[in-house]
Amino acid sequence: MMEIIIICAFILDFIIGDPRFIPHPVIYIGKIINKSEIFIRKVAKNTLALKVSGVLLTLVIVLGTYIFFASIIWLAFWIHNYLGIIISIFILAQALAVKSLYQHAINITKPLSKGNLPQAREALSMIVGRDTDNLDEKDITRATVESVSENTVDGITAPLFYAFLGGPPLAMAYKAINTLDSMIGYKNEKYLHLGWAAARLDDLANYIPARITAALYLLISPFTPGGWTGVWHTLSRDGQKHPSPNSGLSEAAVAGALNIKLGGNSCYNGLERSSPVIGNGNHILQVNHINQCLKIMLVISILMLTLGVLTTFFIHNLIGV
Repeated sequence: MMEIIIICAFILDFIIGDPRFIPHPVIYIGKIINKSEIFIRKVAKNTLALKVSGVLLTLVIVLGTYIFFASIIWLAFWIHNYLGIIISIFILAQALAVKSLYQHAINITKPLSKGNLPQAREALSMIVGRDTDNLDEKDITRATVESVSENTVDGITAPLFYAFLGGPPLAMAYKAINTLDSMIGYKNEKYLHLGWAAARLDDLANYIPARITAALYLLISPFTPGGWTGVWHTLSRDGQKHPSPNSGLSEAAVAGALNIKLGGNSCYNGLERSSPVIGNGNHILQVNHINQCLKIMLVISILMLTLGVLTTFFIHNLIGV
């Protein structure tokens, strides 16, 4: 049954994405985190208090999210099996971001292909935290490819992994972890202590999904411009250069697959940051690389879904359930 729910949720997300008229659960999770942070900063007067508060906040948000969605699904099934299935499909579709990620990237490629850099920069600012005001075509392309590659794990393969592991409630709990990390999981002076637990838990939650995703990149590598050699060499050499133990894997795999370079200098709130250069391709980054990256993302998404279904089927037959 769960395999059918996940397949239907995947298809639903692929068709409708995240319609604006339907409030996304992540928005409300974010609001709770924001209000909690305001309260914590009023009462926590030292670094130890901030760190303990951050641990408690992370536990409450993640466990609360799981319990909330598990209760909704339990109640729906209690009313009627069909209602439970429908609610489960809808909730899980909200945890996936295949259509959303694809559409955001396409909204960048359309003006970029026409040379409309101001509109491309505006579209890019919707999915990245870096400053976009002065980016040229190469930099816009790099930022988009990096965002798509990283969010392939955060928005697709990791939620699918946890959906197969524990259903829609666990997938939504993962999204809560991801939201916590994106809001308070920074290694700067403001969030070093408050966001410590969120950042560590996000690294842990993504550890296995990121490596499964890297393996899937290797599986399809013979059909990419970089080939198996390009993906393998870039993964093994550059996969751990990124500050995150997980994000660098997907970026390295994409860089190797497309035979391009990612990383380098970027500006955040007017301050320049340097990230490790990933890949050794000599191709000048162009809008076509975004389109190629999106094709790879869609293939990886389908492969992850297929892998989950086959693994679940094998386990069920092995234990006779």
